[in-house]
Amino acid sequence: MYKLDLPVDYKQAAAIERRRAMEDERKTRIFNAKVRQIGIDKQAIDQQVFDRKQMEDYERKRHEAFAADALRNDRIAVLLEKRQEQDIRALNEALNEFRALHQQPNQRREWDLYDPDGLKKDKPARVHDDDPRCGVASIQKFDGEDLNSKARKKLQNEQSRKWHEAQMRERERARRNQEEADRLYELKQRELDERAIQLQQAEEECRKAIDMATASYNDALKNEQRERERLKRQQEQDDNMTEIANHVFGDILTENPAVAQSAFGPHRVIPDRWKGMSPQQLEEIRKEQARQMAEAERLRQEEELRNREYDRQASANARAALLIEKELERKRKEIEKAQADENRRLAQEQKAHIDFLNKEVYTNSPTSAYFMQFNTSTR
Repeated sequence: MYKLDLPVDYKQAAAIERRRAMEDERKTRIFNAKVRQIGIDKQAIDQQVFDRKQMEDYERKRHEAFAADALRNDRIAVLLEKRQEQDIRALNEALNEFRALHQQPNQRREWDLYDPDGLKKDKPARVHDDDPRCGVASIQKFDGEDLNSKARKKLQNEQSRKWHEAQMRERERARRNQEEADRLYELKQRELDERAIQLQQAEEECRKAIDMATASYNDALKNEQRERERLKRQQEQDDNMTEIANHVFGDILTENPAVAQSAFGPHRVIPDRWKGMSPQQLEEIRKEQARQMAEAERLRQEEELRNREYDRQASANARAALLIEKELERKRKEIEKAQADENRRLAQEQKAHIDFLNKEVYTNSPTSAYFMQFNTSTR
C-alpha cells in the first residue's frame, strides 16, 4: 500500500505558485503584441554582418575569377571559331570553284529534262490551223475547225475600215499636194526660164575668158613638164650609179659581220644587217635548251613526288581519322552503357531509400494534438 497522506511542503508549494505567477505574467507580456518588446544581440548581428561581408567578398573574387576564365575561354573560342570559319570558307570556295568549273547544270546528262528554258525552246503543239505537224492522229486539229474565225473576221472588218479611211485621207491629201505642186511648178518654171537666159549670157562670156586662160596655162604646164622630166632622168641616172657603187663596195655583198654589231651592247644586233648566228652561238643555244629540258624534267619529277607524298599523307590521315572516330564511338557506347547501369543502380537505391523511409522512419504520423500544443507556453 502506498502512503498518500503525506505532509504538505509549504516552501515547495510557494515556489511552485511563484513560478506559475511568473509564467502567467510572462504570457501576458509575450502574447500581447502591443506591449511585447524583443531585444537584439548586437554582437551576434555584427558577427553576422562581418561573416556576410566576408562571404560577399569571397563570392565577388570567385565571380571575378570565373569571369576571367570565361573571358579567356571566350577569346579561345572566338579564335577557334574564326579558324573554323576560315577553314569552312576555304572549303566552300574550293567546292564552289569545283562546281563552277566541273558541275555546270548544262553539262549534266539529264539537263534536257529540267531545262528551265525547255518550253521556250520547244514549239507549241499547234502553231496555226495549217500546221503540217498536226496530222489526223495528233488530236490537235479537226475538220471544219477554225479557232480564230470570229476574231479574224472582226480584225479584217476593222482593218478594211481603217484601210478605206486611210485611202480616202491619202487621196484628199494627194489631190491637195498635186494642186500645190502644180502651182509651185508653174512659178518655178517662170523663174527658171528667166534665170536660164541670164546664165546663158554669163556662160558665153565666161567661156571665152576660160578658153584664153586655159591656153596660156597649158603652155606653162607643158614647159614645166619638159623640165621636170629632164631633171628626173638626170636624178635617176645619178641614183643608179650610186646604188651600183654601194652594192659593189658595201658591207652587204662583202658579208662583213661587224656591220651587224649594235651600238647598244655586244649582245644586240641590227636586224637588217644580221647574217645569222655563228656555229658557237648555235651550239650554246642547243646546250641551253638541253639544260632547260633537263631542269623541266627534274621539276616535273619533283612535282610528281610531292603529289604522291601528299596523296599518301591524305590517305593515312583519312585512315587515322576513321580509326579515331571508331574508337570515340566505342568509348561513347561504353560510357552510355556505364551511365545506364549507374542510373539503374541509383534508381534501385532511391527506391530502397524511399521504401525504408515509408516503412521504417515515417511510421508515427503527427496528429492534430501534436500541433495544438504549440503557442501554449512561453518556453
